[in-house]
Amino acid sequence: MTLPRIATPEEHLQARRKLLIREKELTDLRDEINTQRRNLPMVEVTKDYAFVGPDGKVGLIDLFEGRQQLIIYHFMFDPDSDTGCPSCSAGTDEMCDGLLDHLHTRGTTYAMVSRAAFEKLERWKADKGWTLPWYSSFDSDFNFDFGVTIDEQHSTYNFRTREESEAMGLDFPVAEKPFEMPGQSCFLQVDGRVFHTYSQYARGLESTGGSYYFLDLTALGRQEEWEEPKGRSDSARRAVPDFSS
Repeated sequence: MTLPRIATPEEHLQARRKLLIREKELTDLRDEINTQRRNLPMVEVTKDYAFVGPDGKVGLIDLFEGRQQLIIYHFMFDPDSDTGCPSCSAGTDEMCDGLLDHLHTRGTTYAMVSRAAFEKLERWKADKGWTLPWYSSFDSDFNFDFGVTIDEQHSTYNFRTREESEAMGLDFPVAEKPFEMPGQSCFLQVDGRVFHTYSQYARGLESTGGSYYFLDLTALGRQEEWEEPKGRSDSARRAVPDFSS
């Protein structure tokens, strides 16, 4: 198992100040990208999507719970499965009530949507001890339209077609039946009209929960096999964020 080299406090300070320059560059770049994200054009959602929640059948605007903004986590839960995705569950485990309260203070609702039946979602939610809102979209095109259920007619994920992904050497989900993938989408309501403002997929979802971002601050990092430098863990894990090991 490799470890950082041992240095004097002066050497550490010199190296740390050098890294701080790059961190400041990253902060500035993140602010710039966030500005570009806020300046993205928005698209009105005109399709009448139907969801099932604790109060029965509802529409997309009902998921806002009266607030102006809505963040939806597209939680992977196949209709034929009795259990939720381990990675999605790991991130959701970390969605504490305090975080939700802070979002509510800024007029933003956080909710999850999956294609599995609402009764399955409720059982998994109870088993996990979660309190956040969760809706089933099984009777609508919502998951397909927002790029998280893949089939022959909907073969785009993370804004790339299957052909584009394969040309880049990236894996693309292939299955005989519709295949669930994770994602997150943001919506804004204005005078009763709902607009889609942003979606993200794949590694863009790492901020959900936040454990990865804390581990990135440490000497051993995420302890996954792709990371540099190598050898920082006795048993490097695969890049699957289920935190089962």
